[in-house]
Amino acid sequence: MIVWNEPLEFQWDSGNSHKNEKHKVINVEIEEAFNDRDKVMSPDVKHSNSEQRYILLGQTKKKRLLYAVFTVRKGIIRVISARDINKKEVSLYEKAT
Repeated sequence: MIVWNEPLEFQWDSGNSHKNEKHKVINVEIEEAFNDRDKVMSPDVKHSNSEQRYILLGQTKKKRLLYAVFTVRKGIIRVISARDINKKEVSLYEKAT
């Protein structure tokens, strides 16, 4: 489990600021999912070859459920990808909440 005791800071640059648009997810929504009190986070063991990656299931202010893959570099969250969660992931989120 990951716990942050400080305000969350995100790195949005030319490498990741627009790549989630293909899934119609904007950066503000992703940040909202990280602030979801009921969010579910776990290590992404399958894709953590060169750096530790994590998976987040969280809800936006408009109740949209998102699946995000991210890493933490020097205490800053860098989102790798984000999309709507699928049916299987919805049940995981609901079980946790």
